This record gives sequence, C-alpha cells and structure tokens, in this order.
Amino acid sequence: MIKKSLLFICIIITFIISSFNSKKESDVSPYTGNPILPGYYADPTIKKFGDIYYIYATTDNEMLASGAPTVWYSKDFQNWYNYTMEIPSLSSVNLRNFWAPDIVEGIDGKYYLYFGNCQAGCNIYGYVSDTPIGPWTKLNEDDTPVIAHNYPRQGFPSLDAQFFTDTDGKVYSYWGTWVHYNGGYAVGELNTNTMKDMVNSKNIPLEQTPDPFEAAYMMKKGNKYILMYSGDSCHDETYNVRYSYSNSPYGPFTPGENNPILSTNDDKTVHGPGHHSVLQDGDDDYIVYHRHDYPMTRGGLSRQVCIDKMIFENDSTIKTVLASHKGILPLVKSNVPKDIAYKESTTASSTYHLKSLEYDYTYQSAFATDNNNATMWKAANNTFPQDLTIDLGKVTTVKRVMTQFEFASYYYQYTLEYSKDGKIWKLFSDKSKNRTSGSPMIDDKNVKARYIKLKVLATEKVGLLAAVWNIKVYSDLFEIPLQLKNKTSREEPAVVSTRKKIVDINAKDLNTDVLTQVTNKGAISGTFTKKGDVLITTDKETGVKAFEFKKGSLVLDKPVPKSLAWNGSFTVATWVKNPETGKEGEILASWCDRHEFNLANSYNALAYNSGHYGAMAHLDGHFDMRYKALPEANKWHYIVVTFDGVVEKIYVDGVLNNSQNMLLSSAIDKAKIIIGASDVGEHFTGFMASLQMYDYALKREEIVSLMEKTRF
Repeated sequence: MIKKSLLFICIIITFIISSFNSKKESDVSPYTGNPILPGYYADPTIKKFGDIYYIYATTDNEMLASGAPTVWYSKDFQNWYNYTMEIPSLSSVNLRNFWAPDIVEGIDGKYYLYFGNCQAGCNIYGYVSDTPIGPWTKLNEDDTPVIAHNYPRQGFPSLDAQFFTDTDGKVYSYWGTWVHYNGGYAVGELNTNTMKDMVNSKNIPLEQTPDPFEAAYMMKKGNKYILMYSGDSCHDETYNVRYSYSNSPYGPFTPGENNPILSTNDDKTVHGPGHHSVLQDGDDDYIVYHRHDYPMTRGGLSRQVCIDKMIFENDSTIKTVLASHKGILPLVKSNVPKDIAYKESTTASSTYHLKSLEYDYTYQSAFATDNNNATMWKAANNTFPQDLTIDLGKVTTVKRVMTQFEFASYYYQYTLEYSKDGKIWKLFSDKSKNRTSGSPMIDDKNVKARYIKLKVLATEKVGLLAAVWNIKVYSDLFEIPLQLKNKTSREEPAVVSTRKKIVDINAKDLNTDVLTQVTNKGAISGTFTKKGDVLITTDKETGVKAFEFKKGSLVLDKPVPKSLAWNGSFTVATWVKNPETGKEGEILASWCDRHEFNLANSYNALAYNSGHYGAMAHLDGHFDMRYKALPEANKWHYIVVTFDGVVEKIYVDGVLNNSQNMLLSSAIDKAKIIIGASDVGEHFTGFMASLQMYDYALKREEIVSLMEKTRF
C-alpha cells in the first residue's frame, strides 16, 4: 500500500514538473505560426541569402494591391522586420504596382529583382542591386521590360513571373495570369549573362495544367520538374494550389493525381490559400503562401502570408498540405528574449465592434499582446487620440517596446508612457512628430515600470484607425538584423473628420421653378450648378417637390474635403424615386475621380440599379456592392450608404440591406461632388427630394432619426 502511494505521489510530482516546464517554455518562446507577417501581403517569394530569410511580396489592401515595394527579413523565422525598398519609377509613368516579386542571385554575385506591373501594358520589369534589399537600379534605362506584354504570343499578359535555377545553372522563368482565358502558362530561359533577355520562350498547353489561374512556380525533386500553380479565383474560397510534373523544364507536363494539394479547409478558417513559393531547408520543404484575412475584406485582396510543411510522397507526387494556424516549428533558435507583455492584461480607450450582415467580431485590446498576426486591436473609430495600456503584472525592467501597427508602409504618430502605479506617468518615447514608417517600430529606454501605455495621435493616411497587430515589451536589448530605416515621408499627417454635415440640399427649399443653381447648406458651403437636363418638378403621384434628373447632374464648385480622401469615413443619405431600376449606371452621387488611379477601391459612387454595383461602385465587380433586395421601382425610398473606415453599409428605408468589409483608397484630388451622375456620366433618371452628406458614418438610430426629419 505504501509503495502504491509513493508511486502515485511520484506520478503527481512528475506531472506537475512536466506541466511547469511546458508552461515555462511556452511563456518564454510563444510561437503562433500563421500568418508569418503582421500585415496584408500576398504572392510571397521566400529566399535565404546568408543567414537571413527574406520574403518579397505584393503589398495588399489598397488600390487593387498597389502598395509600396517592401521586403520582410528575419534571422530566426519568428521575428520579422519590414523595409520599403527604393525602386526607380518608369520614365513614362509613376509606378504603383509591384506585383508578385521574385529575386535571383546572379553568377556575378549581384541580386536581380523582377516584378509585374500593368500601368503600361502587363509587363515584367527588372532591377539590379549589390544587396538583397537594394537600392535598385533599372536593368534597362529605356524601361524595356524583361518580359513584355504579348510575349511569347499576342495578347498574353506577362505577370507573376517566377524564376527557377536548374542544377546545370540555367535559369528558367514561368509566368502568366488569367491563363484559363489565355491558353496556358509561358516558359522561357533567362540569359544569365545579361539577366534581362528571354530566349526559347513558348506556351505550355492548357491541358497540361488543368484548372489554372495564375502564379506558376517551378521546383525540382530528384530528376522531376514540378510545376506548381494556383487555380480558380483569388477573390474567394475556391483559390487553391495545384501541380504538374515533367522530365524537362519545358514539359510536357502531367497533372498531379491528387490536385489540389492546398485549398480552403473544412471550417473555412484557412480561406483561399494560394500563390506560393517553396522554402527548401535541408531535406525539408515548406510552402509559403497567402490566405485571406479574417474577417475577410471584400474582394479578397487583404491577404496574409503563411507557411506549412510540404511533403513529397515520391519525386512526382506531393501530399495534400495540412493548412494550419500553427504553422511550423521555429527553424532557427532565436536570440530574442521573453516578451514580458505576452498575454498580459490590456485595456484600451475604445475597441472596434464589427457588426454586419456577415460578421459579429470585436477587435479586442487583448489581441495586441497575443503574438498572433491574424488578430489585432483596433480603436472604435478614426478619431484621435486613442490609447492602449498593458499591465505587466508587477514592476519590472523595461528596455525595449516593439509595436507592429496595422500598415507597415505608412507612419503613425504616437507616444509611449510608463508608470509604476498606473497614476503617475512618464515618457518612454516621443514619436508624436514621427514621419517614418516601419514594422516593428522600435523604442528603447531603461526604466522600471508595471504599466506601458501606447497613445496613437495621428496617421499618415486619412481614415486609418489606431490599430496594432502586436505590441511586445522586453527587459533586455537584443540584436536587430540589418537595422534598416525607411525614408522620412514628405506627407503631412492626415486630416481628420470634422464630424459635420458637409452637403445639404432639399428641393422643397427652392422658391423657383427654373433650376440653374442650388445653394449647399452643408458645412463646406458652395453652390451646385446644373449640368445638362435637371428640373424642379412635383411628383404627380405623391405631390413631392423634387429634382427630376433626365440626363444631367448638379456639380459643386467646392473641392472634395480632404477628410473624404483615402479611407475617410462618410454617409450619403437621399430620398429618391427611380421609375426604372433595370438600367445600367443610375448614379445618385459620386465624389471620386476614376482616372486618377483607375484602380478598384479608389472610386466611390452611390447607385440605384440592379447590377453588381447597384448600391456602391468601386470600379471592380469584386469590390462593388449590390443591393441584396433591390428597392422597388417607382416608389419613394430613403437610401443611405455609410462607411466607418472598416465596413460599408447600405440602408433602405432605415433597414440594413447589405454590408461589406472594405479599405478604400479614395481618389479625390481632381474630383468633384456630383449629384445625379458619376464623373463620366452614368446618369440617374428619376426623382430626388433631398440629399445630405457627412464626413463620418452615421449609426442606424441616427439614420432613422434623419429619415423621419427629412420625410415629406
């Protein structure tokens, strides 16, 4: 009996020690895995040069993935640092698109960077540098592409080029997008002496890569050439990774038997994975890909980079990849000490509650200290200041704070304060005048503190909310690889919402039957001038005095307020009657210029039609918003659109009709506020009794109140 008791006690002690050790190891080195990077990035190319890992990717979540050309780098594959690369623009156009980059180390020891751009035809451009991070110079001073549009055949868009170095030293490229429309991928050999000339290029027949879309990637296993690629649509859950194999880099290719090998998982928490590269580390292979964010932003172009193990069953068969949130175990032992803020208590001045037809989700303050790049703290709205406070649990040494804001490419102005008791606060770091972007932002000082407070004061871009993927606190300093610093921005801090009604017109206020001008009673004042056929009339069926739009508009003589630029919030509310809703166009109001960028998310217009942009037009069907239930024709309706910096909502007669998560990049510099049409026409043909516009998002109860106030 005594022996049994002693055995039981030993088992209990062993369990306690084991549990303590497991907790201790987890606390010292928390590792959440996926996503790898804190931010919106897609089309990742991963490389290892020396002892540093680099990820080159498309910067996502603005103007159809047209963010800055950045690179992420890390020594331990856990702590990643962002740098905006210096890339010369074209002579004829200021580059915005840096799509799907790839990099090759040449036989001369230099680094060659290639990426796609569609501003002057869909081409692949090339650059060279002595380092993997630049500064870069053009391979062709006359802007000649390395791989041009229409090559190797007419009509072929040259995008998504990936380069493969064979065991004999030859370098091949594989490229093409929308290939299901364009007859398959292309392959060619790169001249390794110039690194800018393609030879022996040809088409890969469509049947050799079934169900393709884009993102070809070549690798070699044994003597087999494995051509991987992405299929279906990058905008939704159908996106996936597939492969074919061959005995030659040119094919013919035989489709893999178990396609697709990476796809949306059963519970859709890994959503739309694809456009990948492969890290070969010793005998192991890892697939680095992007997936959609959660909650998912409309259009599927707010993507995040992930990694999972990829296993070959034999040289020509890849097993199905188990897409995960955990990712992989650390590849390298890290020199970064314990993050003492990890999962400690947090409070915030406010938190954003995303409530739409699809989601009910809160961006909690606790998400800022969970070391998880899939979650973030976000303030309730785009007003400032906003603050986040961490309770470290006890007074301890604090030497470094690292903050990963939502957008690595834009600066945030902020301060960090510290306190021992939560009452008396002292300054840890003053970045209130900061104009340098980066992720993480690194602030060092040697203090004793229990509380750390981040106070966000302003952002570089209009309408961005105070938002943090992770904030980490350390008691010891440690080496930062490369120690790169971005250039100081020339842009002033963003203007903020005035929280005012900026436009206000009502037909019943006019004392004339002849319409030439309408005074704007909103805060920005000004006068609307009639363009084309607009009348003052009385609706015969209801007796409502209204503007009757036939083929005309009202154009304001004041500039669009800066508070509506970029991601600025807004509300547009109007009483309208549309006799016929089946027509195209039917724009009620617009305030952006589609020609400035001509990219999705840079344009906003409120509409009333049955098409895919029936409610809100954003220049691309993947981002436009339709009415879930089209308001009945030939009846008066109160139509309201709101955007609060995160969610766009359309209300009809006080009831939420549709909603979608968005990030806008509104182009207003050359725009006009136009009522009854867009910047290119698309005229509304019906009646409008009144219209109000605000530079902030009204809440539903405010919308209902305004509806009753303006009801005729």
